[in-house]
Amino acid sequence: MDTVRMVLLVAATVTMGIMAGVFGLYSHTVMPGLRRTDDRTFVAAFQALDRAIINPWFMLGGFLGALGFTAASVALLFGPGSPALSWTIAALVLYLVVFVITVAVNVPMNNAIKAAGDPDEIADLAGVRARFDEAKWSRWNHVRTVATTVALICLAVALLHYGR
Repeated sequence: MDTVRMVLLVAATVTMGIMAGVFGLYSHTVMPGLRRTDDRTFVAAFQALDRAIINPWFMLGGFLGALGFTAASVALLFGPGSPALSWTIAALVLYLVVFVITVAVNVPMNNAIKAAGDPDEIADLAGVRARFDEAKWSRWNHVRTVATTVALICLAVALLHYGR
């Protein structure tokens, strides 16, 4: 059982690291880069990026994997005398916040910009971009970046405690 616990905790840490990297990359590279583009480029690029990220590698190996592996780690570590448990619970709570933000804020915004249609057929690209509200999207993504980074740190500390 110790091996299973360790494997799950490592998997939680790795997938959380992937998510911290994804959100961080959007915070410091993707969105600042898109901010400097014209309306057509912004809408087309964001639509393409959002369509591309919805794939099994991202969904299972990152977004849902971080949630599942962290929750499974909490379940298997649950019990008295487990110094790694509180750190793992903290990581899970932080990631649940990220999950809710993603589902409640970012995904609906992503879906709305994709629903605007083909950029070559949109008459008011500036309006589509303005309704998307990239500043709001970015603010919430910064929250996701910080929360997943802190969750990653919590899981790293949990690994240190578990390994002792």
